[in-house]
Amino acid sequence: MSDENMIFDESLGENDYGLIICGDTGMLKGIFIPENLEDEDIPETIVKICKEYFDIDPNEDITIH
Repeated sequence: MSDENMIFDESLGENDYGLIICGDTGMLKGIFIPENLEDEDIPETIVKICKEYFDIDPNEDITIH
């Protein structure tokens, strides 16, 4: 990576997802979803990572505060 700071969403392609993880706790804080895929289910490969490491299914319809 270069010495220049990259803006998170600008570094991702149009079909790229991003996991936002707390540097202090290692907990999942959020998932960046591309605008063109907001109405689609999150791909199973990402769901598998979320379930295995964070015990969360991001495709479930729940609200976490």
